[in-house]
Amino acid sequence: MGASVFVIAEHHEGRLNKGTWEALVAGQRLAAQLSGMVAAVVLGHGVARLAEELASKAVREVLVVEDERLAEYTPDGYTAALVPVIRQEAPDFVLMSHTYQARDFAPKLAAALGKALVSDCIAYRVEDGTVIYTRPIFQGKINAEVRFADAPPYLVTFQAGAFRADEVEPAATPAPIRPLSVDLSQVPIRTRPLERFREAKQAVDLGSAERIVAVGRGIKSEENLALIRKLAEVLGAEIGASRPVCDSGWLPMDRQIGSSGQTVSPKLYLAIGISGAIQHVVGMKGSRTIVAINKDPEAPIFDIADYGIVGDLFEIVPALIKALEQIKE
Repeated sequence: MGASVFVIAEHHEGRLNKGTWEALVAGQRLAAQLSGMVAAVVLGHGVARLAEELASKAVREVLVVEDERLAEYTPDGYTAALVPVIRQEAPDFVLMSHTYQARDFAPKLAAALGKALVSDCIAYRVEDGTVIYTRPIFQGKINAEVRFADAPPYLVTFQAGAFRADEVEPAATPAPIRPLSVDLSQVPIRTRPLERFREAKQAVDLGSAERIVAVGRGIKSEENLALIRKLAEVLGAEIGASRPVCDSGWLPMDRQIGSSGQTVSPKLYLAIGISGAIQHVVGMKGSRTIVAINKDPEAPIFDIADYGIVGDLFEIVPALIKALEQIKE
């Protein structure tokens, strides 16, 4: 029998987040490579609709744990619910997206199970039946390859953008939904959820943006950002930035993309005046289409760009805005 892969779904305010679908893509592919099956696990209270949404994808089944104590996420509640489920069902792999929530409870879950956790992975490969994971270290300067040395279950989190959410495989017919009974009545919930963590007061969720116009130090001065704002407006895009722009105070830190900022995977990523340092690239390389504008033909950003324009951004961007405005007319 092949490997059994569990994907832990994450949701907020009645919606599954993008990371769930990315993790499910990883689970579907891993299960296929190991001749196994993938199942989705959803925890909460009143999550029938979410379970049905997961069941519309190519999974063996959807496991549901419902309890009033799971109505709001807490690390105590999630860990207490998942430990008996994992012990009872005995999956080989437990996959999650590397979100703030998973970073909160996954180490606790691994400790409760007495297992290791390999986190923040950007890829994996199967070699002679062994799964080898790739994860960045030293702020993305080096990629390390790691593997588990103990017995399953293997707990893994994947970085946002490591897999494309729109590549999740649909089901020909809905998968069965199986409720699981877990007694949480005696579980001490020692935390009380407050406002969800955000990077800053005016934080923007660039991770959910479909189009991003990102600007680097090539913009030269804060006054020139008006040009970028105009382009973003015409494109219906969010504005992102490399670290030097945010460090200079030209844009707030919640707009920073990279190893010390947000990780994004939009349909379109337009990099303007960005050289392509590895610290920035690790935060946006999962973008579906990358367009780079830079006057330096040797800029590293061109190594990962789908389309590259070598030239002065102060000539190219106004022309691009004009062309887009004509198209919209």
